[in-house]
Amino acid sequence: MSGARRGSFDVVVVGGGIVGLGTALAARRRGLSVVVVERGSEASGASIRNFGHLCITPQSGLARAFANVARERWIELARDAGVWLRESGTLVAARHEDELALLEEFAIGRAGEVELLDADEAEARMPLARGVAVGGAFLPRDLQADPRQAVGAITAHLARAGVEFRLRTSATGVRPGRVETSRGPIDAGAIVVAANHDLDQIYPELAEQRGIVRCGLDMMRVAAPDLRMPLAAPLLTGWSLVRYSGFAGTGAASALRDRLHAEYPALAALDLNQMYTQLPDGSLIVGDTHYRGATVAPFQSEIAFEALVEVARDLFGIEQPRVLERWQGVYASGPDDFLIEEVEPGVHLAAATTGIGMTTGLGLAEHVLSTITDATTTTTLQRGAS
Repeated sequence: MSGARRGSFDVVVVGGGIVGLGTALAARRRGLSVVVVERGSEASGASIRNFGHLCITPQSGLARAFANVARERWIELARDAGVWLRESGTLVAARHEDELALLEEFAIGRAGEVELLDADEAEARMPLARGVAVGGAFLPRDLQADPRQAVGAITAHLARAGVEFRLRTSATGVRPGRVETSRGPIDAGAIVVAANHDLDQIYPELAEQRGIVRCGLDMMRVAAPDLRMPLAAPLLTGWSLVRYSGFAGTGAASALRDRLHAEYPALAALDLNQMYTQLPDGSLIVGDTHYRGATVAPFQSEIAFEALVEVARDLFGIEQPRVLERWQGVYASGPDDFLIEEVEPGVHLAAATTGIGMTTGLGLAEHVLSTITDATTTTTLQRGAS
């Protein structure tokens, strides 16, 4: 499996984001030779433009299974690759009785994974404005990373482990056993295309058939020195409870969604997920809104950012926070949580298509590599790399 010649590898990964890096990690764990083809000089897409919130507990179904595997990988990477990671859990602020009722229902189905908080406990553990919360919850299994630091640290770790990275290199064509690139062909035993929303640049017809479009979002990082206390964990709100599948699958979710949309139509029109994480330097990541299309226009409305600032001021009871950065995230969006498909023999597509790539991507990658190695004999892999 080792000793791949220049241009020949057991596994070629197209895309250097978290799913691509997870694929390379899973392949190296199996002793396979790996090259990652990344069109940028470094990863600059969805994997660095997020909250760094690894929200394990709020997932359901396949996403929950992938998130549980990913959790183990993140902890290993904190130890082995120097990834900054907090075993912080997640805090959830309930500002209305229907939000608290949803959390109580959710807790019944997740015994041992949810600690319910009354109003006094919520106020003591979250830097909220006085009297804002009627209660809340703490999800102790969740994690927090710094996405900008994490992607670079994982890339460097994999390079030290023998993964080759071909940066500023575009994949111009993919077929069984070979990836054509802007720097020449690469022969492969197996190929994993982990290009997220740029899947449509390689497989446009398939993206159209599967309903894969782009989801754009507005985010910002702010200085908020007047918080009552540090934010000890990622913080979710009622808007998050109608978004993540584990919460949204409860019986209470529909009525909560109806109330939020009726009371706050302007925020509903922004498809808001009001949540926050605090970075080691004390700044807050604030977000986020969502809008979808085959193309996401680069022009961001200031209305969205004004709304994000206003809801933060209201929740935390702070003065106008100083905006340090604004940015637009873009990720693949589809009708299902994931796109997992072998489009041709030995050519696999892997994408998180609901914006939960940081949470689930390492588990998704492990699943895809298991599929490849279970279905393909060592002899076949070696033949493809010879």
